[in-house]
Amino acid sequence: MEAQFLIAGFGGQGVLLIGQLLAKAAMHQGMNVSWMPSYGPEMRGGEANCAVVISDEPIGSPLVTEIPVAVVMNKPSMHKFAPAMEEGGLMLYNSSLIDIRPPREDVRAVPVNCNAIAEELGNSRTANMVMLGAIIALTGVVTIDSAMEALKETFGPKKAHLLPINRQAMEAGAKAAAAV
Repeated sequence: MEAQFLIAGFGGQGVLLIGQLLAKAAMHQGMNVSWMPSYGPEMRGGEANCAVVISDEPIGSPLVTEIPVAVVMNKPSMHKFAPAMEEGGLMLYNSSLIDIRPPREDVRAVPVNCNAIAEELGNSRTANMVMLGAIIALTGVVTIDSAMEALKETFGPKKAHLLPINRQAMEAGAKAAAAV
């Protein structure tokens, strides 16, 4: 089994964290992983993306060239990465910020209303966790429990109080994706 993801958006949207948590959760499940971030020099608002490869065998290359699963949090990322998707791939997109469908008819496009769902939960900063829940629901590559374990490690004790709202966001994202 091998799963490859390209996750992209603006800096500050938590796209690198989505990739990091996917990778750490997969490690908790005994998988081999690679996580390769790429971002501009801006702190927030610049382009940010990461490639994640998860496999039960050694990984030959961390590069994701023909993208089987694209996760895009903004319109510029959709336009940039849609052409590089493999035929029959899966694109999850943040329909709160992207008001168009992907420009490809040969990929499965799943809108996830990340920002609106996060705001309904009372914490707009969890939009990335909504998307992570959708990814988990549609690919089954990791579990929400292993993603939460990875988040707990990443947050540490100082941010442990944020774990319940992040779990709610993941579960809401999973539910939204399953309904599409």
